[in-house]
Amino acid sequence: MLDKQKTIAKKISLKGIGLYTEKKVTITFKPAPEHTGFIFVRTDIKGNPCMKANLSFLLNETEKGIILENNGLKIRTSEHVLAALTGMDLDNVIIELDSIESPIMDGSSKYFVEAIEKAGIIEQNAERKYFSIKEIISYEDSKTGGEIIALPSRKFEIVILMDFDSEFIDTQNAVLKHLNQFQKKIASSKTFCFLYEKEGKILNQKDLFSLHYTSNEIAKHYLLDIIGDLTLIGVKLKGKIIAYKPCHHINTQFAKRLIKKIKIFKKKDIPKFDLTKNPLFDIKSIMKILPHKPPFLLVDKIIELKENYVIGVKNVTMNEPFFMGHFPKEPIMPGVLQIEAIAQVGGILVLNKLKNPESYSTYFLKIDKVKFKQKVVPGDLLVFQVDLLEPIRRGIVHMQGKGYVNKKLVVEAEVLAKIMKID
Repeated sequence: MLDKQKTIAKKISLKGIGLYTEKKVTITFKPAPEHTGFIFVRTDIKGNPCMKANLSFLLNETEKGIILENNGLKIRTSEHVLAALTGMDLDNVIIELDSIESPIMDGSSKYFVEAIEKAGIIEQNAERKYFSIKEIISYEDSKTGGEIIALPSRKFEIVILMDFDSEFIDTQNAVLKHLNQFQKKIASSKTFCFLYEKEGKILNQKDLFSLHYTSNEIAKHYLLDIIGDLTLIGVKLKGKIIAYKPCHHINTQFAKRLIKKIKIFKKKDIPKFDLTKNPLFDIKSIMKILPHKPPFLLVDKIIELKENYVIGVKNVTMNEPFFMGHFPKEPIMPGVLQIEAIAQVGGILVLNKLKNPESYSTYFLKIDKVKFKQKVVPGDLLVFQVDLLEPIRRGIVHMQGKGYVNKKLVVEAEVLAKIMKID
């Protein structure tokens, strides 16, 4: 039985106070299409800019939390929200905020979890993908002695060991044997802080604590934090995480090592395309959607189209006019036309949503992270998958496209484009 992606059934809002800004904050969770991931939207800024919850946008991490930043857009204190989303086994949610940071609530994920439960969870059609730990992956911080180790396991589980070297706080541990334990065992564990300074003077511990800590709530909260921080890798995990004295810095550094492994995994994980089924759009249908016409029409059919991604096919033949001048003795499809083909396939994904698609076109604003893996030559069947990276806002489309030939990745790029009406 396939494991399917999940989102919430309806939108729901909570109000609270930002821990550091001390401002009132409204956070709203909204359902999101398949393959969206977790997207933060700032409703207090003109244009409602958005940012994916991803480690690539990590600006900084401190003992107080993580800060995400993209082109000046910042999100603070998101780890408890992300822990709730992952802990409730979700994949796709839009998180709207009317401030720079999430509300702290009671310092745990409890209220976010309760809101998600109240909204309801629905299963989507798309299959969920996991990254399975196949070998030992570790990170050690020489300054603190903290360390995280990932071991192979058929499920996602975490063991936390905390030692503060303090006579006032016992050594603590916490265990999550399965994600379905998060709501009852971990979500309500609250954050805490130590007071180190007052009026510029270091205080003695015995001046700060009068009670001996005996429960394991502190360890449970560190477990909650690590779930939130690891959510930033952008993929579900299968593996056993053992963490000794973790913190946000150690968690995110460990996550960076995971991402390197995941990138290698993704290069080998070629999507399966069913090229035998009838196309959703043939060449006649495509010409009704795209403004391009032969010889500049670079997509022959669309074989799959969902809310957030599209798969198109280009038959590369020797009859292509560009082969006459582009290395005639060794014909190679120009890289710039491969990128144009990605944009055209993505254009179908976007323009198909409009009532009169023939009246609009998509124009490049930016092309980024372009890689050409191998030559594309006459006789190749070039299959493109183009995914939306962010929700479309104000006609701005952010897409990632990948092209495959014979089950090998040959080209990839991120494209930023704008939908404009044709005069």
